Amino acid sequence: MRWSGPAGSVGDRHWRGSARLAVSCALLFCAMSVLVDWDSGSLTPLRALLWVTLSAAVCSVLLPPRVTAGPGWLAVRTPWRRQVIHTDALTAVRQYVGVSSHLVLRDVHGHRLELDPRILTANPLLWHELDTGVRRSLERGTLGLGADVMERLGHHIDDDTVQAVLRASGLS
Repeated sequence: MRWSGPAGSVGDRHWRGSARLAVSCALLFCAMSVLVDWDSGSLTPLRALLWVTLSAAVCSVLLPPRVTAGPGWLAVRTPWRRQVIHTDALTAVRQYVGVSSHLVLRDVHGHRLELDPRILTANPLLWHELDTGVRRSLERGTLGLGADVMERLGHHIDDDTVQAVLRASGLS
């Protein structure tokens, strides 16, 4: 995996493909909007600027967050902000389930991070970095809430991995 982040960091291996899809959808929306407006004869420079602006908004909404991790830290970067927490100093881990399931992690420094657990399922190296940090937090006694959440998530990720290996080997 080619990555230009800090030494020892790992990233979401599916991010580039998802980002490419978001940009492609935004470009397609822009092209179709401008073509329809041009065909109707109502395209002006101001309207073209409007379509380009709306396409940029579509791209920023569709662009997935970029998740990276390293020894003792986890970062989520969106087009608007960057969230970083110290995984070896976690105080709480909560999982919210529903239409959009997500994890909320807090550290002793007051930092808060939201993360889609499917990213961890799809990226074993990210999961390993987070799990290692959670274990350090438990050893240090800082993690007071959420050890059971991480254990359930770990079992879920292990089950998915076993199923994928069985499917790949033809045993399932």
